[in-house]
Amino acid sequence: MTDLTQLDTVLVANRGEIARRIIRTLRASGIRSIAVYSDADAHAPHVREANQAVRIGAAAASSSYLDVDAVVAAARSTGSRAIHPGYGFLSESASLATACAEAGIVFIGPSVAALQIMGDKARARDHVSRSGVPVVPGFDARGLSDAEIAEEAASVGFPLLIKPSAGGGGKGMEVVDDASDLPRALASARRIAAAAFADDAVIVERLIRRPRHIEVQVFGDVHGSVIALGERECTLQRRHQKVIEEAPSAGIPEATRERLLEAAVDAARSVDYVGAGTVEFLVDADRPEDFFFIEMNTRLQVEHPVTEEVTGLDLVAMQIAVAAGDHLPPAPRLHGHAVEARVYAESPERGFLPSTGRVLLFDAPTGVRVDAAVETDSVVTEFYDPMIAKVIAHADDRATALRRLDEALSRTVVLGVETNIAFLRRLCRDERVVSGDLDTGLIETLLPVSGEPPTPAALAAARAHVLASGAAGSSERAAARAGAVWQTLSDRESTSLAFETDDGQVHDAPSSSVAARGRVATDEDGAVWVGVDGSSVRLRPLDRRRRMLRRLADRSGAAAGGGHEGLAPMPGSVVAVHVQDGTDVTAGMPLVSIEAMKMEHPVLAPRDGRVRVLVAVGDQVRRDQAVVRMTTEENG
Repeated sequence: MTDLTQLDTVLVANRGEIARRIIRTLRASGIRSIAVYSDADAHAPHVREANQAVRIGAAAASSSYLDVDAVVAAARSTGSRAIHPGYGFLSESASLATACAEAGIVFIGPSVAALQIMGDKARARDHVSRSGVPVVPGFDARGLSDAEIAEEAASVGFPLLIKPSAGGGGKGMEVVDDASDLPRALASARRIAAAAFADDAVIVERLIRRPRHIEVQVFGDVHGSVIALGERECTLQRRHQKVIEEAPSAGIPEATRERLLEAAVDAARSVDYVGAGTVEFLVDADRPEDFFFIEMNTRLQVEHPVTEEVTGLDLVAMQIAVAAGDHLPPAPRLHGHAVEARVYAESPERGFLPSTGRVLLFDAPTGVRVDAAVETDSVVTEFYDPMIAKVIAHADDRATALRRLDEALSRTVVLGVETNIAFLRRLCRDERVVSGDLDTGLIETLLPVSGEPPTPAALAAARAHVLASGAAGSSERAAARAGAVWQTLSDRESTSLAFETDDGQVHDAPSSSVAARGRVATDEDGAVWVGVDGSSVRLRPLDRRRRMLRRLADRSGAAAGGGHEGLAPMPGSVVAVHVQDGTDVTAGMPLVSIEAMKMEHPVLAPRDGRVRVLVAVGDQVRRDQAVVRMTTEENG
């Protein structure tokens, strides 16, 4: 058994906000922290905040954060007594736990046996069902042919949910409404599973139409104790990815809550669980007395802060203590309500596509907890998950917690990359969310998200910033950077100025009599970012001449018919080409799939015609790069 004082050096095998959060607890506990980093993260905040940092590989996660040998070598070279894997990456890796045991390093997580059983959804499902935990009707598709899967699927009945056996986070999950869509969904789920988890096995389950996603935080120690620290509501999701979480749940009947906690403890005890874990359930929104086991996450969860807020515990400190052999404390009473919002670098108006780039300004709100992966001047790359921060509010009751979260989000400033903050605020104020009438399809009813035009105050702020930037130095340099041509410094205040947004719309800046409002920064392309009330907008300055040229270009494009190219919606890697060069396609057909930030996005045919494929699998593409071109037989 390891004495806590012997864990004097801990390597954090992760990055971003979770690495920073673990390092904070290690520092408070007097434990030396070791960070690891890829080439893409050489200047990341977690690298600077640790006592020591070790490079473990190239930017791609497969060459760095997922490299067990590199992580263990870094631990050995720094004298680390333990490895904390955080969440994601190697956090549920039996290979890492085994390698730690062989190297005499403490793995801050459960046993290899627990990881092997619970890390595979199909195996976990069968295991817990033998302990009396209810499971959703379905089957393990491992080793079955597509024809056999189709036969089994028909016996279970549609609609169905396909999900990778070896992973979580919603990656690779596919909803199948009828048999005709099954082959496509299987291929997509397997491809994503293989890329994300190095295992393309999937399980198939009956889809519950109005489910709520409720999870229970459990903890176990080496002395056989297992406790539950309450439940969390994780129902607000988009494409199986959690967006807003809260603790406790929003109105689950007390009898259901007690049965959930008991079932979670039973599931953990069935594998002699040690450390922090989460048992996840589906609760039928229309029949809240019915719930079913989904999976057990054998690690700390992204949303663990809401449990910390209502229990007053530090779950990372508990993980370290349990790993050192300590007894668990009694489960505490819960106090108040906590709500967490995940801030993603993504554009809801563009179908939630990830956004990459340099963070020109990051200003976190005060009065609430903020766990952030970024700071001003951080770079958000295409290599990792797009979550850049979590904002957590706590209050005596749920309504007040939601209001505090909304108000905190209004004061959160992120400029340089697009974010979902405005959409999060919309969720906080939605009538169904406020009333607790939740199901996992709620967010889909709010889609698509329409972009709001920039306000006069935001345009005024952009205008004032451009003019001030020009006055601050050489007017010629400032004009070139802003993409505007100014008359003279003396008549600058009367200059006519317009701005173009990313959707191609042109907006006239108001006169100087309109009050400017918002935080402002300029990117390397000369575009002006303005943030107001949690929203941000990117504005490209246009003078009169450039505006005229813009209108002429629009007219030329309209005359030519447009729609001749399929463009990459984001920077990333081509993972699939679905058609051959010269194939006749119809509008809306998927032609190419691009992966970035662990997400896969299709490029659809913009119109009917013959396609010319411009990329191959493995190519790296830029945002708005043409990946296919539509032709006709005459001009092909």
